[in-house]
Amino acid sequence: MGKSGCTGHGALLARLQVHLPKLVLSPSVALVLLFVYGFILWTAYLSVSTSRMLPTYEFAGLAQYAKLWSLPTWHLALRNLFLFALLYIAFCVGLGLLLAIALDQRIRAEGGLRALYLYPMAISFIVAGTAWKWILNPGLGLEKTVRAWGFSDFTFDWIVDPDMAIYTVVIAAIWQTSGFVMAMFLAGLRGIDSELIHAAMLDGASMVQIYRRVIIPQLRPAFLSAVIVLSHMAIKNYDLVIALTGGGPGNATELPATFMYSYTFNRNQMGVGAASAIVMLMIIASVMVPYLFAESKGGQR
Repeated sequence: MGKSGCTGHGALLARLQVHLPKLVLSPSVALVLLFVYGFILWTAYLSVSTSRMLPTYEFAGLAQYAKLWSLPTWHLALRNLFLFALLYIAFCVGLGLLLAIALDQRIRAEGGLRALYLYPMAISFIVAGTAWKWILNPGLGLEKTVRAWGFSDFTFDWIVDPDMAIYTVVIAAIWQTSGFVMAMFLAGLRGIDSELIHAAMLDGASMVQIYRRVIIPQLRPAFLSAVIVLSHMAIKNYDLVIALTGGGPGNATELPATFMYSYTFNRNQMGVGAASAIVMLMIIASVMVPYLFAESKGGQR
Protein backbone atom coordinates (compact mmCIF):
# COMPACT_ATOMS: atom_id res chain seq x y z
CA MET A 1 0.00 0.00 0.00
CA GLY A 2 2.81 2.32 0.90
CA LYS A 3 4.59 1.62 -2.34
CA SER A 4 1.49 2.26 -4.42
CA GLY A 5 0.90 5.53 -2.56
CA CYS A 6 4.46 6.65 -3.23
CA THR A 7 4.07 5.64 -6.86
CA GLY A 8 0.86 7.65 -7.21
CA HIS A 9 2.44 10.66 -5.51
CA GLY A 10 5.44 10.46 -7.84
CA ALA A 11 3.19 10.26 -10.89
CA LEU A 12 1.28 13.31 -9.67
CA LEU A 13 4.50 15.27 -9.21
CA ALA A 14 5.71 14.25 -12.66
CA ARG A 15 2.41 15.31 -14.21
CA LEU A 16 2.56 18.60 -12.32
CA GLN A 17 6.09 19.27 -13.55
CA VAL A 18 4.94 18.74 -17.11
CA HIS A 19 1.87 21.00 -16.88
CA LEU A 20 3.12 23.64 -14.42
CA PRO A 21 4.93 25.76 -17.07
CA LYS A 22 1.76 25.77 -19.17
CA LEU A 23 -0.33 26.83 -16.16
CA VAL A 24 2.11 29.64 -15.30
CA LEU A 25 2.29 30.93 -18.88
CA SER A 26 -1.39 30.59 -19.72
CA PRO A 27 -2.46 34.00 -18.27
CA SER A 28 0.27 35.76 -20.25
CA VAL A 29 -0.63 33.87 -23.41
CA ALA A 30 -4.30 34.76 -22.94
CA LEU A 31 -3.48 38.44 -22.47
CA VAL A 32 -1.26 38.45 -25.58
CA LEU A 33 -3.97 36.75 -27.63
CA LEU A 34 -6.53 39.30 -26.46
CA PHE A 35 -4.62 42.58 -26.42
CA VAL A 36 -2.26 41.95 -29.36
CA TYR A 37 -3.82 39.58 -31.85
CA GLY A 38 -7.35 40.41 -30.78
CA PHE A 39 -6.81 44.13 -31.38
CA ILE A 40 -5.06 43.40 -34.68
CA LEU A 41 -8.19 41.55 -35.85
CA TRP A 42 -10.38 44.37 -34.52
CA THR A 43 -8.29 46.97 -36.38
CA ALA A 44 -8.51 44.90 -39.55
CA TYR A 45 -12.30 44.85 -39.24
CA LEU A 46 -12.45 48.61 -38.62
CA SER A 47 -10.41 49.12 -41.80
CA VAL A 48 -13.26 47.58 -43.85
CA SER A 49 -16.04 49.35 -41.95
CA THR A 50 -17.58 52.81 -42.18
CA SER A 51 -16.00 53.94 -38.88
CA ARG A 52 -15.33 57.65 -38.51
CA MET A 53 -15.27 59.32 -35.09
CA LEU A 54 -16.46 56.14 -33.33
CA PRO A 55 -16.22 52.49 -34.32
CA THR A 56 -19.08 51.18 -36.40
CA TYR A 57 -19.57 47.69 -37.75
CA GLU A 58 -21.19 48.42 -41.10
CA PHE A 59 -19.19 46.65 -43.78
CA ALA A 60 -17.71 49.00 -46.40
CA GLY A 61 -15.41 46.69 -48.34
CA LEU A 62 -12.17 48.29 -49.47
CA ALA A 63 -13.54 51.84 -49.50
CA GLN A 64 -11.27 52.96 -46.66
CA TYR A 65 -8.20 51.58 -48.44
CA ALA A 66 -9.21 53.32 -51.66
CA LYS A 67 -9.61 56.58 -49.74
CA LEU A 68 -6.28 56.04 -48.00
CA TRP A 69 -4.35 55.60 -51.25
CA SER A 70 -6.06 58.65 -52.75
CA LEU A 71 -4.65 60.94 -50.05
CA PRO A 72 -1.49 62.89 -51.02
CA THR A 73 -0.46 63.00 -47.35
CA TRP A 74 -0.29 59.21 -47.23
CA HIS A 75 1.97 59.10 -50.28
CA LEU A 76 4.16 61.77 -48.68
CA ALA A 77 4.32 59.69 -45.47
CA LEU A 78 5.44 56.63 -47.44
CA ARG A 79 8.11 58.61 -49.31
CA ASN A 80 9.36 60.03 -46.03
CA LEU A 81 9.41 56.53 -44.54
CA PHE A 82 11.46 55.18 -47.44
CA LEU A 83 14.00 58.02 -47.17
CA PHE A 84 14.12 57.89 -43.38
CA ALA A 85 14.47 54.10 -43.21
CA LEU A 86 17.17 54.01 -45.89
CA LEU A 87 19.37 56.63 -44.22
CA TYR A 88 18.59 55.49 -40.69
CA ILE A 89 19.45 51.83 -41.30
CA ALA A 90 22.53 52.54 -43.43
CA PHE A 91 24.10 55.04 -41.02
CA CYS A 92 23.20 53.09 -37.87
CA VAL A 93 24.71 49.89 -39.26
CA GLY A 94 27.83 51.65 -40.57
CA LEU A 95 28.43 53.73 -37.44
CA GLY A 96 27.58 50.84 -35.12
CA LEU A 97 30.06 48.58 -36.92
CA LEU A 98 32.85 51.19 -36.76
CA LEU A 99 32.24 51.78 -33.04
CA ALA A 100 32.22 48.04 -32.37
CA ILE A 101 35.50 47.55 -34.24
CA ALA A 102 37.05 50.43 -32.28
CA LEU A 103 35.94 48.99 -28.93
CA ASP A 104 37.07 45.51 -29.93
CA GLN A 105 40.69 46.71 -29.86
CA ARG A 106 40.68 46.19 -26.05
CA ILE A 107 41.19 49.88 -25.32
CA ARG A 108 41.58 50.94 -21.70
CA ALA A 109 38.37 52.99 -21.41
CA GLU A 110 36.19 50.38 -23.10
CA GLY A 111 33.72 50.10 -20.21
CA GLY A 112 33.12 53.83 -19.99
CA LEU A 113 32.86 54.30 -23.76
CA ARG A 114 30.47 51.39 -24.09
CA ALA A 115 28.21 52.90 -21.43
CA LEU A 116 28.48 56.30 -23.14
CA TYR A 117 27.46 54.89 -26.52
CA LEU A 118 24.58 52.90 -25.03
CA TYR A 119 23.29 55.76 -22.87
CA PRO A 120 21.11 57.38 -25.59
CA MET A 121 19.16 54.14 -25.95
CA ALA A 122 18.16 54.40 -22.29
CA ILE A 123 16.48 57.75 -22.98
CA SER A 124 12.88 57.75 -24.13
CA PHE A 125 12.19 58.93 -27.68
CA ILE A 126 10.15 61.83 -26.31
CA VAL A 127 13.10 63.09 -24.25
CA ALA A 128 15.54 62.60 -27.13
CA GLY A 129 13.25 64.41 -29.56
CA THR A 130 12.75 67.32 -27.17
CA ALA A 131 16.50 67.64 -26.57
CA TRP A 132 17.28 67.63 -30.29
CA LYS A 133 14.49 70.13 -30.88
CA TRP A 134 16.28 72.56 -28.56
CA ILE A 135 19.67 71.82 -30.14
CA LEU A 136 18.45 72.34 -33.71
CA ASN A 137 16.20 75.32 -33.03
CA PRO A 138 17.80 78.28 -34.88
CA GLY A 139 16.72 80.71 -32.17
CA LEU A 140 18.29 79.00 -29.19
CA GLY A 141 20.38 76.01 -30.27
CA LEU A 142 23.35 75.24 -32.46
CA GLU A 143 22.93 78.13 -34.91
CA LYS A 144 22.64 80.75 -32.16
CA THR A 145 25.62 79.30 -30.27
CA VAL A 146 27.93 79.24 -33.29
CA ARG A 147 26.94 82.79 -34.23
CA ALA A 148 27.67 83.90 -30.67
CA TRP A 149 31.21 82.56 -31.15
CA GLY A 150 31.69 85.06 -33.97
CA PHE A 151 30.58 83.09 -37.04
CA SER A 152 27.73 85.42 -37.94
CA ASP A 153 27.10 83.80 -41.35
CA PHE A 154 26.61 80.30 -39.96
CA THR A 155 23.15 78.89 -40.73
CA PHE A 156 21.65 75.57 -39.68
CA ASP A 157 17.87 75.83 -39.93
CA TRP A 158 17.01 72.35 -41.17
CA ILE A 159 14.32 71.85 -38.55
CA VAL A 160 12.22 74.71 -40.01
CA ASP A 161 13.07 73.95 -43.65
CA PRO A 162 10.40 71.69 -45.27
CA ASP A 163 13.00 70.20 -47.64
CA MET A 164 15.50 69.34 -44.88
CA ALA A 165 13.38 68.68 -41.79
CA ILE A 166 13.19 64.91 -42.37
CA TYR A 167 16.99 64.77 -42.09
CA THR A 168 16.81 66.18 -38.55
CA VAL A 169 14.67 63.17 -37.62
CA VAL A 170 17.32 60.92 -39.19
CA ILE A 171 20.09 62.61 -37.17
CA ALA A 172 18.24 62.24 -33.87
CA ALA A 173 17.31 58.61 -34.58
CA ILE A 174 20.87 57.67 -35.53
CA TRP A 175 22.22 59.30 -32.37
CA GLN A 176 19.80 57.34 -30.21
CA THR A 177 20.11 53.89 -31.81
CA SER A 178 23.66 53.50 -33.15
CA GLY A 179 24.99 52.53 -29.70
CA PHE A 180 22.51 49.65 -29.54
CA VAL A 181 23.67 48.43 -32.95
CA MET A 182 27.26 48.78 -31.74
CA ALA A 183 26.49 46.42 -28.85
CA MET A 184 25.08 43.84 -31.27
CA PHE A 185 28.16 43.96 -33.48
CA LEU A 186 30.51 43.94 -30.50
CA ALA A 187 28.89 40.75 -29.22
CA GLY A 188 29.34 39.25 -32.68
CA LEU A 189 32.99 40.27 -32.83
CA ARG A 190 33.70 38.78 -29.41
CA GLY A 191 32.19 35.48 -30.59
CA ILE A 192 34.51 35.04 -33.58
CA ASP A 193 37.17 32.34 -33.21
CA SER A 194 40.52 34.08 -32.77
CA GLU A 195 42.31 31.12 -34.40
CA LEU A 196 40.87 32.14 -37.76
CA ILE A 197 42.28 35.64 -37.36
CA HIS A 198 45.71 34.31 -36.32
CA ALA A 199 45.73 31.94 -39.31
CA ALA A 200 44.93 34.81 -41.68
CA MET A 201 47.70 36.91 -40.15
CA LEU A 202 50.19 34.05 -40.62
CA ASP A 203 49.16 33.90 -44.27
CA GLY A 204 50.21 37.54 -44.61
CA ALA A 205 46.77 39.13 -44.83
CA SER A 206 46.50 42.77 -43.84
CA MET A 207 44.01 43.92 -41.21
CA VAL A 208 41.78 45.40 -43.89
CA GLN A 209 41.72 42.05 -45.71
CA ILE A 210 41.09 40.17 -42.45
CA TYR A 211 38.09 42.35 -41.61
CA ARG A 212 36.73 42.24 -45.14
CA ARG A 213 37.18 38.51 -45.82
CA VAL A 214 37.21 36.86 -42.40
CA ILE A 215 35.55 38.95 -39.70
CA ILE A 216 32.73 40.87 -41.41
CA PRO A 217 31.34 37.81 -43.29
CA GLN A 218 30.94 36.07 -39.93
CA LEU A 219 28.88 39.00 -38.65
CA ARG A 220 26.04 38.13 -41.03
CA PRO A 221 23.61 37.17 -38.21
CA ALA A 222 24.35 40.46 -36.45
CA PHE A 223 23.79 42.38 -39.70
CA LEU A 224 20.46 40.64 -40.29
CA SER A 225 19.30 41.20 -36.72
CA ALA A 226 20.30 44.87 -36.83
CA VAL A 227 18.48 45.47 -40.12
CA ILE A 228 15.33 43.73 -38.85
CA VAL A 229 15.28 45.66 -35.56
CA LEU A 230 16.01 48.99 -37.25
CA SER A 231 13.40 48.39 -39.95
CA HIS A 232 10.79 47.70 -37.30
CA MET A 233 11.76 50.83 -35.36
CA ALA A 234 11.70 52.96 -38.51
CA ILE A 235 8.23 51.81 -39.56
CA LYS A 236 6.65 52.44 -36.14
CA ASN A 237 8.58 55.66 -35.42
CA TYR A 238 6.14 58.07 -33.78
CA ASP A 239 7.39 59.50 -30.47
CA LEU A 240 10.59 60.96 -31.90
CA VAL A 241 8.82 62.72 -34.77
CA ILE A 242 6.09 64.17 -32.53
CA ALA A 243 8.60 65.50 -30.00
CA LEU A 244 11.07 66.82 -32.58
CA THR A 245 8.96 68.28 -35.40
CA GLY A 246 5.33 67.38 -34.69
CA GLY A 247 5.17 66.10 -38.27
CA GLY A 248 5.99 69.54 -39.64
CA PRO A 249 6.77 72.04 -40.88
CA GLY A 250 3.50 71.46 -42.68
CA ASN A 251 3.54 67.74 -43.37
CA ALA A 252 7.24 67.63 -44.24
CA THR A 253 8.11 64.97 -41.64
CA GLU A 254 4.86 63.00 -41.75
CA LEU A 255 5.43 59.25 -41.35
CA PRO A 256 2.86 56.43 -41.50
CA ALA A 257 2.71 56.19 -37.68
CA THR A 258 1.99 59.92 -37.27
CA PHE A 259 -0.47 59.76 -40.19
CA MET A 260 -2.33 56.88 -38.53
CA TYR A 261 -2.62 58.69 -35.20
CA SER A 262 -3.65 61.97 -36.82
CA TYR A 263 -6.42 60.46 -38.95
CA THR A 264 -7.69 58.19 -36.18
CA PHE A 265 -7.83 60.62 -33.26
CA ASN A 266 -7.54 64.16 -34.65
CA ARG A 267 -9.42 64.04 -37.95
CA ASN A 268 -12.13 61.55 -36.92
CA GLN A 269 -11.31 59.17 -39.77
CA MET A 270 -10.96 55.95 -37.79
CA GLY A 271 -11.51 53.72 -40.82
CA VAL A 272 -8.71 55.42 -42.77
CA GLY A 273 -6.45 55.29 -39.71
CA ALA A 274 -7.17 51.57 -39.27
CA ALA A 275 -6.43 50.96 -42.96
CA SER A 276 -3.07 52.74 -42.62
CA ALA A 277 -2.27 50.63 -39.53
CA ILE A 278 -2.95 47.43 -41.47
CA VAL A 279 -0.71 48.63 -44.31
CA MET A 280 2.04 49.31 -41.75
CA LEU A 281 1.54 45.80 -40.38
CA MET A 282 1.92 44.38 -43.88
CA ILE A 283 5.15 46.34 -44.38
CA ILE A 284 6.55 44.99 -41.11
CA ALA A 285 5.43 41.46 -42.01
CA SER A 286 7.14 41.74 -45.40
CA VAL A 287 10.39 42.36 -43.54
CA MET A 288 9.94 39.97 -40.62
CA VAL A 289 8.44 36.88 -42.30
CA PRO A 290 11.31 36.25 -44.78
CA TYR A 291 13.81 36.76 -41.94
CA LEU A 292 12.02 34.32 -39.63
CA PHE A 293 11.66 31.82 -42.48
CA ALA A 294 15.37 32.03 -43.29
CA GLU A 295 16.30 31.68 -39.62
CA SER A 296 14.07 28.62 -39.20
CA LYS A 297 15.59 27.00 -42.28
CA GLY A 298 19.08 27.79 -41.00
CA GLY A 299 18.25 26.29 -37.62
CA GLN A 300 16.99 23.09 -39.25
CA ARG A 301 20.17 22.79 -41.26
